[in-house]
Amino acid sequence: MDRPTIYLYTDGAYSGNPGPGGYGVVLKCAGLEKEMSEGFEHTTNNRMELLAVIVGLEAIKWDNACVQVYSDSSYVVNAVTKGWLWNWIKKDFAKTANPDLWKRFLEVYNKHNVTFNWIKGHAGHPENERCDALAVAAYQQFLK
Repeated sequence: MDRPTIYLYTDGAYSGNPGPGGYGVVLKCAGLEKEMSEGFEHTTNNRMELLAVIVGLEAIKWDNACVQVYSDSSYVVNAVTKGWLWNWIKKDFAKTANPDLWKRFLEVYNKHNVTFNWIKGHAGHPENERCDALAVAAYQQFLK
C-alpha cells in the first residue's frame, strides 16, 4: 500500500545555554496536522533541536514512512547529511555531545526513509515559525 509523504517540521528554543528550553513539532500528512511541544528546566539548544526530530519521528504510526524533515538546526541536519553521525557511531559516540539522544534518534530513524532539509530559522517560514512559537511557549513555564 502506498502511503503519503509525511512532512515533519521541527525547532528547538532556549533561554540560556544551558537553561530552560523546549521543542516544537508540526507533523503534516494527507491534509492532517499534529502539533507537539515540551519544555525542560535545564537543557541546551542542540538537545532541543535533536529531541524535536526524535519526538516527531516517534509519533509516526507506521514503519517505512517517507518523511521529509525540515529543520533550522545545522547541528542536526549536518550530522546526518554530512556523515558526522556515522563517524560518531564508529567511535561509539566517544567525545560526542548528546550520545543518549543520538542513540534514541538512530532507533527511530532506521524505521523510516528520512530526508533532511535545512531551512533558515526566523525567516518567515510558516511551519518553522509555528514550531518556534510552540518551543518558546513550552519552556516559558521555567522562567523566573
